Amino acid sequence: MQDTSTQRFDMGTRRFGRVNWLGTATLASREVRRFMAVWTQTLLAPLVTAGLFLAIFSLAIGPARGAVNGVPFAAFLAPGILMMTVIQNAFANTSSSIMIAKVQGNIVDTLMPPLSAGEMLVGYLAGAVGRGVLVAFAISALMWLVLGVVPAHPVWALVFVVLGSAFLGGLGIIAAIYASKFDQMAAITNFIITPLSFLSGTFYSIESLPPVIATLTRFNPVFYLIDGARFGFIGASDAAPAFGLVVCLVATAAVLALCWQWLRSGYRMKA
Repeated sequence: MQDTSTQRFDMGTRRFGRVNWLGTATLASREVRRFMAVWTQTLLAPLVTAGLFLAIFSLAIGPARGAVNGVPFAAFLAPGILMMTVIQNAFANTSSSIMIAKVQGNIVDTLMPPLSAGEMLVGYLAGAVGRGVLVAFAISALMWLVLGVVPAHPVWALVFVVLGSAFLGGLGIIAAIYASKFDQMAAITNFIITPLSFLSGTFYSIESLPPVIATLTRFNPVFYLIDGARFGFIGASDAAPAFGLVVCLVATAAVLALCWQWLRSGYRMKA
């Protein structure tokens, strides 16, 4: 038998096979435990915020607003708020993890282990998707208790929640890699991510928009995430769910491909 204690490896040969499952699982576990350690901030706070949004809009506009897409205004509003909250939290999870590590100088702890770009990407996305799905379940429970809304198409709802978490989690990785300080990250959040989530049909049907603005909205992938989640919960949507799914898949694949390339090259991460 070959003595593995003295086995030598050529330069570039990985000792863990094609995939470092242990390293990937460790990074994923770290990302999940990172947000679970402060669950009141990462899970409870989004639930409270979503409840406040729903209460304020329902009280201020609901009584004077008729049905939207054939359902009461509050039921129409709730899935949009759910998806908006999910994608904002998924973005915050990856962007804060990488940004804090860069600023504190301990990003090397992630770059030094024998993890490929794909394995790092999966590890970071596990935290974003995990947080997004947990937030979605919490708000879904609130929708059921307060409004009596249960998913009309639960598989569609789950697919769009996972896709939205992966898409915005990928954008969070891109933003954190590009930004070199918290001011830049805040600018990206305030001037790109927040407008994308607010101006994507979260609080309204795009059928009520002027034709030009409605057409521009259809070029925003976040619109299809929110519209898809709405179809999953209430069975009504402004666009065909299958078309929205294709758009979201293509957009997510493009974002994750850029993440993989930047992680592979060490762009703005390696000194």
